[in-house]
Amino acid sequence: MSATEAARGDRIAKWLSRAGVASRRDAERLLADGSIRLNGKTVTHPATFIASGDVVQVNGKVVDQPDRTRVWRYHKPEGLVTTHKDPEGRPTVFDKLRHQLPRVISVGRLDLTSEGLLLLTNDGGLARQLELPSTGWLRRYRVRVFGAPNPAALNALSRGVTVGGVRYGPIEAAIDARTGDNTWLSISLREGRNREIRRVMDHLGLSVSRLIRVAYGPFQLGLLERGGIEEIPPRVLRQQLPTEAGAPPPLPRHRR
Repeated sequence: MSATEAARGDRIAKWLSRAGVASRRDAERLLADGSIRLNGKTVTHPATFIASGDVVQVNGKVVDQPDRTRVWRYHKPEGLVTTHKDPEGRPTVFDKLRHQLPRVISVGRLDLTSEGLLLLTNDGGLARQLELPSTGWLRRYRVRVFGAPNPAALNALSRGVTVGGVRYGPIEAAIDARTGDNTWLSISLREGRNREIRRVMDHLGLSVSRLIRVAYGPFQLGLLERGGIEEIPPRVLRQQLPTEAGAPPPLPRHRR
């Protein structure tokens, strides 16, 4: 973005994303539908900039100015789905937190029976950036499986694996402890596709009975209590949020 563009503010799609109204793609659809007005005039071009003091309306409703970018760590318990509206009527993370936070979206997801660290933010553009494998952020998990894993099969996951016609990227998995018929694993990956760990473990003949995300990039679950939520200080965000330049670091190997 040029200095002139920066002085003019954000493009309309980015501004709406930061305001928590719609993703950039959805904002473009709203533009095409004529649903967005700027200072009383219908906006149709995506290269429209929003400056301080402008009034933006979506479907006739005035949109509040975006807040500064904020991110929270949340210790998601099992039994909640990471979606704003669940067609099956199951309890959601956002229902649980609606009285504690402004409108937020999640960085990635954890399914109903998964638990652990979930990052939440009021900045839709940031959420999408942090979800991209190209950002290079590692997701780390502790996973309890039923059965005795084959160390050679776990090692082979570092080269990627195809399951049911879906190709998954490199996964690092190491055995932490065994108790009876259960084994705890440490698993690290970058893509974090839907139910990736469960599907890959099932492919190895292992049934996941517990899945806890302990880190997402530089942010750790740490001692955050189950159901607890804590905002990440702005200074830490400035230090840790990725820049667009630079390639992701290599996937670290677990010590065996």
